[in-house]
Amino acid sequence: MNKVKILIEGYAKETDNGWKANSSVTLIISNGKKMIADPGCNREKLIESLKKEGLSVDDIDYVLLTHGHPDHTVLAGIFKNAKIIDELYVYDKDLISQHNGVVPGTDVRVIRTPGHKEEHCSFVIPTPEGTYVVAGDVFWWTEDQKQEVDINKPDNDPEHTNMEKLIASRKKILEIADFVIPGHGKVFKTNR
Repeated sequence: MNKVKILIEGYAKETDNGWKANSSVTLIISNGKKMIADPGCNREKLIESLKKEGLSVDDIDYVLLTHGHPDHTVLAGIFKNAKIIDELYVYDKDLISQHNGVVPGTDVRVIRTPGHKEEHCSFVIPTPEGTYVVAGDVFWWTEDQKQEVDINKPDNDPEHTNMEKLIASRKKILEIADFVIPGHGKVFKTNR
């Protein structure tokens, strides 16, 4: 039985001189494997959240990365025992192998979801409550935006690559998810 717990709800707020942002950080447990999806960049908050779950950075088997933006990835290296998973590969120190769409030893699927970034992926986790998708920045909102699901909502990130692909990725996620964990914002239930 898989378990999904949001450790940090993602936030993003524009400031006078940039952004204050951290991705949603999700703990996933599948077949005894402990995973962190998008560890973000707020070290103190992450370590405190792990402690509340009775875990430390040494207990994590995999770090799952939806894409390479630093507000999602900066802390990936603090998990010294973890293998890193991205859209195509498993990184185990200096060994790189393909995962073929499944996190090894689990039933967590990796699906390509380009648009925000070309190399973007999402993680699909079946649970007794329904299917969760850690969607990264396929869906995200700033703190001052009303969180409405609109597949045509422009991606205001200046680095996004392709709106057409982003819309297709949003549709794909909404077809398979009961619950979506966005890159920044509250988890939401779909109308599937």
